[in-house]
Parts: sequence; structure tokens; C-alpha cells
Amino acid sequence: MALPMKVTFTAGVSGEWRILRSQTLTGAGLPAAPFLSVREGPSENVSGECAWSLCGFTSHLRYTDRREVEALVSRQEGLARPEAKHAALIPIRKTEAWWNLAQDERRTILEERSRHIAIGLEYLPEIARRLHHCRDVGEGFDFLTWFEYAPQHQAMFDALLQRLRSTEEWMYVDREIDLRLERAI
Repeated sequence: MALPMKVTFTAGVSGEWRILRSQTLTGAGLPAAPFLSVREGPSENVSGECAWSLCGFTSHLRYTDRREVEALVSRQEGLARPEAKHAALIPIRKTEAWWNLAQDERRTILEERSRHIAIGLEYLPEIARRLHHCRDVGEGFDFLTWFEYAPQHQAMFDALLQRLRSTEEWMYVDREIDLRLERAI
């Protein structure tokens, strides 16, 4: 995968993913829509039938040390696996207090105290994930987190989210929406 890569998530009347649920956990929500499309690379203008569109960019791993990078690479499986018929898009925005911390302070909260990376590793390879950065491109979120998994791993995915949301890191989240999806085509 070339870095950075633009990825656009568009909700509307058609798409390869059916939106099963959209739950606003904190902050403002998104308009309702029945489907979601995911486009990698340059995208065309969004049509008038679009309820909303969010854009992010893949990037290099951040806040990870060499051991964590090697563990992620060795265990992570790719997206679009045939058995991964369920997905989740979770847009997240963190508070200004988070961004006012120095990077080493954010790393300490993220991993040393909240164990974000270590927790995520426990759910690989069943839960595939990709992070899209959008803080600096004018979106209302900092990250668009994308997950794919097989239907039998739904409870595992819910457990992953519950653990992450109970950490100190999540005290810095001021906008989060949890969209659950199933493959429509």
C-alpha cells in the first residue's frame, strides 16, 4: 500500500456496505443513511444523494516502537478478506487537551497507561483494522478507524471496543460515532 493513500467514506442510497446501526457515543452525530461506500485513491465529487462523506489518509505507524511494529506486521491480516462480512467505521475526535500534550506524553497515555496497542494485538488476526488520519484536512474528526471481521467475531470486536473505551486515553475523546455495517455486495 502506497503511503499516504486517500480513503473516502460516503454514506448514501448505495454502497458496498449496508449500515446496520449508527450510534453517537459523544459529540455531534451524522445524518442517517442506508449504505456506505469506501473509495481508495482519488475520488470523484460526491453526488447530491450523499448523506455525508468523510475523507482520511493512511499514514505510517505512529506511537509504536520497533517491537510493536514487528508484532503488528506479523499478526495483522489485510482488509477485504472473504469471511469479513461485517465492518465498523468509528470516526473519533480527541480534545485540544490531548493535542496540547507533547508526543511522548500522548505515547505514555496511549500505550504505557492505556495499553492501546497491546490490547489491539490481542484481537489480531480476527479483527483487521486500518487507521485513517484526518485532523489536518478539515474533517470534523481526527481519525477514521475502519475494522473488518467475520460475523462470528462480533462479540470479540465488542470486547475490544469496551476495553479501549474504558482506558485513560478515552477521557480525551470528545466526539465518537460507532457505525456497524455488513457487506451488501
